[in-house]
Amino acid sequence: MRLGVDVGGTFTDLLLHDEKGRRTFQAKTPSTPEDQSIGVVEGVKLICEKAGISPADIDLILHGTTVATNAVLEGKGSRVGLLVTEGFEYTLHLAKAWTPGPLFGWINMDKPDPLASLADTRGIPERMNARGEVVRELDMAAATALIDDLCSSGIEALTISLMHSYANAAHERQLRDIVAQRFPDIPVSLSSEILPEFREYDRAITTVMNDYVRPIMKRYLSRIEDRLADNGVTARLHIVRSDGGLMSAAAASERPVHTVLSGPAGGVTSTMMLSRRSGFPKLLAFDMGGTSTDVAVIIDGEATISRSTEVGMFPAKVPTLDVRSVGAGGGSIADVSELTGSLRVGPRSAGARPGPVSYGRGGTEPAVSDANVVLGYLPPVLLGGEMKLDVEGARKAVANVGQQIGLSPEDAAKGIIDIANEVMLGALRVITVQRGLDPREFGLVAFGGAGPLHGNAMAELLGCYPVLVPPNPGVLCALGFLEADFRNEFVQTYIRSTVGLDPAEVWSRFAELEAKAQTWLTEQEVEEADASITYSLDLRYEQQGFEVAVPVSAADVRSKGALTQTLADFHDIHERLYGVRFTVPVELVAMRVVARGATEPVEESFAEAASTDVKAAIIETRPGYFNGAWQDTVHYDRNKLGVGSRVEGPAIIRQYDTTTVLLPAHYAEIDAHGNILIWPVSKGN
Repeated sequence: MRLGVDVGGTFTDLLLHDEKGRRTFQAKTPSTPEDQSIGVVEGVKLICEKAGISPADIDLILHGTTVATNAVLEGKGSRVGLLVTEGFEYTLHLAKAWTPGPLFGWINMDKPDPLASLADTRGIPERMNARGEVVRELDMAAATALIDDLCSSGIEALTISLMHSYANAAHERQLRDIVAQRFPDIPVSLSSEILPEFREYDRAITTVMNDYVRPIMKRYLSRIEDRLADNGVTARLHIVRSDGGLMSAAAASERPVHTVLSGPAGGVTSTMMLSRRSGFPKLLAFDMGGTSTDVAVIIDGEATISRSTEVGMFPAKVPTLDVRSVGAGGGSIADVSELTGSLRVGPRSAGARPGPVSYGRGGTEPAVSDANVVLGYLPPVLLGGEMKLDVEGARKAVANVGQQIGLSPEDAAKGIIDIANEVMLGALRVITVQRGLDPREFGLVAFGGAGPLHGNAMAELLGCYPVLVPPNPGVLCALGFLEADFRNEFVQTYIRSTVGLDPAEVWSRFAELEAKAQTWLTEQEVEEADASITYSLDLRYEQQGFEVAVPVSAADVRSKGALTQTLADFHDIHERLYGVRFTVPVELVAMRVVARGATEPVEESFAEAASTDVKAAIIETRPGYFNGAWQDTVHYDRNKLGVGSRVEGPAIIRQYDTTTVLLPAHYAEIDAHGNILIWPVSKGN
């Protein structure tokens, strides 16, 4: 019994998979922003009740959390102390001299305060050079005095980030030992362990961010484990990493910076699985929830792994799935700008409490979900009848906005949805058109609570078909957690020209990284049969500012073969990515080892009762607003649509965790995997 738990801004989604019975159970419960663990435990109770099992029957809980992300975005992290090499106290303030906007961006930029203040920063007398050689010995007496002063000032965590510690971490370890002896209760992070790579600002800010959220994450995971235990749950808890992998709760407590994009990773992982199973090699992941929308590109069943991301205004150099997010979701609030008198949607969100007006929890401002209710796209009841919507309240709220700009309630609602679609379309354009990809060559996987509501409209705007709505779209991120592998990355910076470089010097350094990877797999209790290790080299043309990861074979690593094939692969990859190759020397930057532990795929047996007779699946006929007029629109029960069923638009397909809108001049078919495939009639048979 594996349970995936995805905490969103509006709902907490849960998906329970019974491997023996090949069945899945799903549940949605309102999120509790004041303490996410409350909503999680309520969801666990609900899903156990639905599945008819005891909480003790659950074997494994896989949890995606936004605790780390929210702490950074809201500026509510811990007070962090920072030890740097003397003379580099302003590293976080200088950053990268980057400003948003082309002209006078620095004038308009509201630069955030660093995550560790200058008052909590101390310069330590010491210095290493880039080759790891000691230029200035560590002054132990001065360091001890500075540590006493800083750690006695009330800091909650301490970061140690010294110059060139990626090449030689001896001084950082010595400082950690001093802190451990004198202030054992203060958690300490070393940049040489969190990010053993060159580029001082990236290394410092990533390690500081780890400490900024570390005490908060530790408290949260402790609370959630205690609450689960109090309710009879004995399962192990694992946390989803930003790169879609898994880590133990203990590891997440120590390195929470690896969870800053934990939530969206599950949906991308599921989309990769859908690509491989459904036979569509090119897909766009479109995850629309209550607060935000996340999009990603899948090519040949794989998503791009980025080596860095941004959390608000701060970079975090950790492996992440390449996901773009925009502040548009079902809970995005619509209002009229006092300055321009125009309609605008988001990024303000109604959240979980009070939520959209139609939820009947005290919300007064209309949201995107309310607009869907007004147009007849959302039925009066959700979650299989568990949640009744305030249709009249939603109409009044939308009408109030429409009145301000001279529109009927229907046209105001349509305007709200159109604006939200354009915001989301912008994110899809960024990951396709701006990267030289033609969206018309891709299908669109619509998921999240609101994704299937808008998926057909997004595909119509972009020209990407089919729209693929999986069997459990509202809880697809939670499903992705169940299918995620254990994953961790180990890296060593080693900057050398490859001209005249002895290959044995390169390959021999993989041994230490491989040993770390094997140790980590053992700590995560990964079975030997499920464990695998891959290798890569970061290479660049000399004088380039950024590098390219080039996979290398285990055979080359173990045989200490020549670099000829690796260099040829680098030229090919560089040309594929950037359209050009050069004849200048190639430089080695770093070696990477990725450890993986495979998990069992989620296999579900479909009910044989569903037939291809779509009439048997009709729930009711209700008015829906399409093409500027009200039309009789048939509502179908998705659970009664068997493989091969075909539904003509306009139509509404309802299920427990979401609602799918099928536009006019489109049709939907159920494929062999239980997915809804939406096509324009012009492409049909």
